[in-house]
Amino acid sequence: MGLPGLVDVHTHFMPRRVLDKVWHHFDSAGPLTGVEWPIAYRHEEEERVALLRGFGVRAFTALLYPHKPAMAAWLNSWSAGFAARTPDCLHTATFFPEDGVADYVRRAVDGGARIFKAHLQVGAYDPNDGRLDPVWGLLAEAGIPVVVHCGSGPVPGPHTGPGPVARLLARHPRLPLVVAHLGMPEYGAFLGLADRYPEVRLDTTMVFTDFAERLGGFPPEELGRLAALGDRILLGTDFPNIPHPYDHQLDALERLGLGDDWLRAVCHDNAARLFALDA
Repeated sequence: MGLPGLVDVHTHFMPRRVLDKVWHHFDSAGPLTGVEWPIAYRHEEEERVALLRGFGVRAFTALLYPHKPAMAAWLNSWSAGFAARTPDCLHTATFFPEDGVADYVRRAVDGGARIFKAHLQVGAYDPNDGRLDPVWGLLAEAGIPVVVHCGSGPVPGPHTGPGPVARLLARHPRLPLVVAHLGMPEYGAFLGLADRYPEVRLDTTMVFTDFAERLGGFPPEELGRLAALGDRILLGTDFPNIPHPYDHQLDALERLGLGDDWLRAVCHDNAARLFALDA
């Protein structure tokens, strides 16, 4: 397609003992989702990085996230080291609503963080928690994207769904928020937020794959809006925590029939522009 490669904004790298716990969660996910979730790329870190490069991914992320207090700053320290030894990884950081959160987020920004991850489902917190107000303000002012798992899929949490995010954006309308998984399963509501707020983007992670279609597919009546927002849709895959080969996500996007220009934008150009990869 004439692209220099792919930009995948939704990949996971984290300390091994944390990743092992994440993999254990997916190994046990069948009772929650009704579908077994085998990890396709259960490899050592260096091999996972090499695989992404071999797939033609020129830039990716190390999305990591805490599930409790006193964890995020340590994750950010690990991630800074990973980014330093992995130059094609966009330096990633995270946060949790706790005392001192604004200070360690500021340190991460000053240290070169280019993207943040917030997981409202796993963390079970409200993005409108007052302790996070200075964090959202800082990231909005700095123009640093935040990938937020805010949809209620694959299982809902106490603060998932479009409501909490809508309230957040009403207070921080310039926040460059990336809705993970296209907001699965509340696709229409999150596309509506992107219609309203020009800094809202959505990533494709797992959506349209055979696995996700079994859990409840993307509504066909929203394809027109997905096409119209083609400059704000970003490729995401959830590598390595996926139950299918990496290229199945690309096949799933191609079979939508939205055209080569849309695919080029989604698979590379939109994220390359967002992160100034060609500057």
